[in-house]
Amino acid sequence: MDRRTALASVVGLFGANLFAPLARAVAYQPNPVINTGAPASVFTPAQRALVTALSERILPTSDTPGAIAAGVPDYIEHMLGDWAITDERATIFDGLAAIDARSMTDYKKAAVKASAAQQDALLTLAMNGDLPSGAPFFQAFRQLVITGYYTSEIGITQERHYLPVPGDYDGAYPIAKVDRIFSS
Repeated sequence: MDRRTALASVVGLFGANLFAPLARAVAYQPNPVINTGAPASVFTPAQRALVTALSERILPTSDTPGAIAAGVPDYIEHMLGDWAITDERATIFDGLAAIDARSMTDYKKAAVKASAAQQDALLTLAMNGDLPSGAPFFQAFRQLVITGYYTSEIGITQERHYLPVPGDYDGAYPIAKVDRIFSS
């Protein structure tokens, strides 16, 4: 390799490192303003009631509070109103509509008024992809419910055991002594 080729390679290497951030800066599309106040209202009252009912079916109240007590429906509305793109909102809205339509067909009542077992059956149909746009809805909705729950105060302090520094590592710690999963 001669000196000219080596110099061209070095300039190319450093030039690429200099040019790439400039190219990204030119192509930068600013994000929309994020609402940090009250959540944007994206659900109709019927949709909000259905989201509340289905959230509680995914994470019901047991020996720990459920999704409603943790504020998951508000979290979902906040995420859809302030963070989600149109396609993500459409997935949730289409899935809610499909569940409600199937409930009207099968049970002759709105899904929010269906029994817990009927709501579980509707969610199972969505999970298995037996409803129009059911599988994508179920995956997205379940992820929103779980994330909303485990990032809430109830989820992190009552469902899990919060220890900022859980202690020394013990590779032989008996699983029988674990009462809750640590979170940090």
